[in-house]
Amino acid sequence: MATTTAARELSVDRMAMRFASPLRISGYVFDAMPSVVATISVQGEAGRGEAAGVYYLGDDQDRMVATIEEVRPAIEQGIGRKELRSMLPPCGGRNALDCALWDLEAKAAGKPVWALAGIAQPKPLVTVFTLPADEPQVIIDRLAKLDFAKAIKLKLDGVVEADRERLAAVRSLRPDVWLSVDANQGYVEQDLDRLSQLLSDHKVSLVEQPVARGKELSLEGWKPGVPVAADESILDLEELRERAWSFDVINIKLDKCGGLTEALAMAHEARAMSKQVMVGNMGGSTLAMAPGFIVGQLCDFVDLDGPYGLSDDPLSSSIYSDGEVFVPERLWGGASGPAAK
Repeated sequence: MATTTAARELSVDRMAMRFASPLRISGYVFDAMPSVVATISVQGEAGRGEAAGVYYLGDDQDRMVATIEEVRPAIEQGIGRKELRSMLPPCGGRNALDCALWDLEAKAAGKPVWALAGIAQPKPLVTVFTLPADEPQVIIDRLAKLDFAKAIKLKLDGVVEADRERLAAVRSLRPDVWLSVDANQGYVEQDLDRLSQLLSDHKVSLVEQPVARGKELSLEGWKPGVPVAADESILDLEELRERAWSFDVINIKLDKCGGLTEALAMAHEARAMSKQVMVGNMGGSTLAMAPGFIVGQLCDFVDLDGPYGLSDDPLSSSIYSDGEVFVPERLWGGASGPAAK
């Protein structure tokens, strides 16, 4: 990636990203998912990128800001995405900067990001909408507001009987909806066969991250009858190459892998491995979903509902319709300047 000699300015903003209702998953309850927005400006154009970090790695808002500040001189001196990837490990800070550089590059080239990435013009994508690992009545109340959803993801917590009740609650209202579950590392090896039965009993189509990161060997020989997706177990391209054997589906998140550049590389490599591909999100606003939406064009499964549950994203309602997500390039990654057509 060529660098530019034009003077740049980098600004970093902290965003609250409060949830309208708490999100309960295995081992955590979130009231908010604070994010960081990086803006890189040069010659009257500005590129933006947003990241929410990786909570289970301690990659929070403070760390993301500190990470970005480490490379401020290099960013302002004009490094590109390739150099950035060699300077920082996969993390939220790198994600915010990488996406800002993509946005800036699109404006300079007069071409949208999807075109620069060699992807066909984006189309709306069916996305899951997430339900918490909460009491059945809470799930029913939340589900009643998702009658438009074509696909639902239910969080599990690894307590088999409680998870059974949660699944029954979903199926009581939506017996025919496409349904996946995400255990967020909540299950242990001795309960995997019971989990398989739950999946069968409630017509679940996908199970995500059933066991803890580092316990992938416990999945050897486990055949639940539906695809098994990696989330926490596979963060980046290097780990994809090391651990893909344990899974059928790779869930790519830009905060985990460090940006759109690596996410696209992971999607192509996963395909070469004959794996199915999923795009997910750690949180964030509509701005954070936009690069993931580009990746989603290459994916079998899409989980880009992050902004839907936010109380302070005024644009979130504009990107969801009829159970699908569509992020217009005017919101991020669009072309501008004299070269734009």
